[in-house]
Amino acid sequence: MSGFFTALFAVALILGFMILIHEFGHYAAAKLLGVRVEVFSIGFGKRLLGFKRGDTDYRLAALPLGGYVKMSGENPMDERTGDPAEFLSHPRWHRFIIAIAGPAMNIFLAVGLLTGVYMVHFEYPVYIDQPAVVGWIKHGSPAEKAGLQPGDRIIRADGIENPTWEQLDPRVMLSPNQPLDITILRGGETIEKTIVPRAVTSSQVGSAGWYPLENVVVGDIDPDMPAAKAGIKEGDKIIAMNGKPVPSIDAMIENLQATKDQPVEFKVLRDNQELTFRVQPVLAQAEEPAEKRYRIGFRNSHEMKITHLSLAEAFTRSVDDNKKTSALILELVRKLLQGKISPKTIEGPIGIGRAAGEAASEKGWTPLLVLTSAISLNLGIFNLLPIPILDGGVILLLFVESLMRRDISLHIKERIYQAAFVFLVLFAAMVIYNDLAKTLPGVMQRLP
Repeated sequence: MSGFFTALFAVALILGFMILIHEFGHYAAAKLLGVRVEVFSIGFGKRLLGFKRGDTDYRLAALPLGGYVKMSGENPMDERTGDPAEFLSHPRWHRFIIAIAGPAMNIFLAVGLLTGVYMVHFEYPVYIDQPAVVGWIKHGSPAEKAGLQPGDRIIRADGIENPTWEQLDPRVMLSPNQPLDITILRGGETIEKTIVPRAVTSSQVGSAGWYPLENVVVGDIDPDMPAAKAGIKEGDKIIAMNGKPVPSIDAMIENLQATKDQPVEFKVLRDNQELTFRVQPVLAQAEEPAEKRYRIGFRNSHEMKITHLSLAEAFTRSVDDNKKTSALILELVRKLLQGKISPKTIEGPIGIGRAAGEAASEKGWTPLLVLTSAISLNLGIFNLLPIPILDGGVILLLFVESLMRRDISLHIKERIYQAAFVFLVLFAAMVIYNDLAKTLPGVMQRLP
């Protein structure tokens, strides 16, 4: 129960901060350009508390699922008085600045937060920036069916030359059940291959079944499971299983399913000392995929490189990482519209809450700040999508009106906004349903 309240508090804190920053962008731009702001609200619905200063009512409302800034004359259906402080009395370039200021604040915040984190604590998995050399292949996987072998180096994938694992992994995840052309280097020979990543997990992301050569490091350990009872501790590095090297956590999991409940001998490295443990796996529920399998009871923790960057290096890296993430978000949107990827890949409020709870439970503030940065970037980009009601839709209509050299009729605008509202409600319902289906799969499958 404490984990639930931690997640609830963390997600409320993050989303509340995101909304505040976003709406402050609109508010500051409007004030700067001389537009009268009537309401600055965190949340929707009934006003719970607040205060009024000047023309503006600053309030906290009953439904903390968003927020808004209400400007005079903002609604096209309202009667215009010609007051120069009204939103529609201002030139289109003023309205453009006000519309884009909210998403821009979220993007600036994402860059700023990552910059600060990288200056204090910059860490990343050791394998992530290495060339994509296959360390292990899962039995029956798309990679095995395509004829790939351990030791193959992927030198081209989806048009990317000499990809690192950081570049390759997202391409595979965003290509479930879609052919992916690759070129491998094997023993000096170049070979062309096509794989079709399989949709896996409740989010239906793509998996090729290939894995980098990576040490298995014990992360969170369940005190009631065999690994902890045998004496294995967090931070231990698994170097052998039944006398054979362990190339990846997925290889270890597959081997456990083969040995079933037979005792397994693990050789681990702890403080530069080799130790041996005998562990008997048990059949227990796993999280992803949600099924019973033979387990010993710990989560894998990537071997990390840890350092800190100067201000210039941190800013450059933050901008670069946010650019890469933005491109992936837009690629996700494109493939969603094309029907090439499942809507289940989108995380809703429940998924965000789960991630926030996990980040809040980790040591230090950096995991929560990194998650906040990611959510802020997603919020900024989502609001820039050309959907009426959203900021991107306002910008699109302003662009169309600029080309037409006149305003779109109020009747047409009203119909556009009504259709957009219905679309967003249906989209929100779909996301929440998918959230519930991933969180409570057994219950949702019994629904008609």
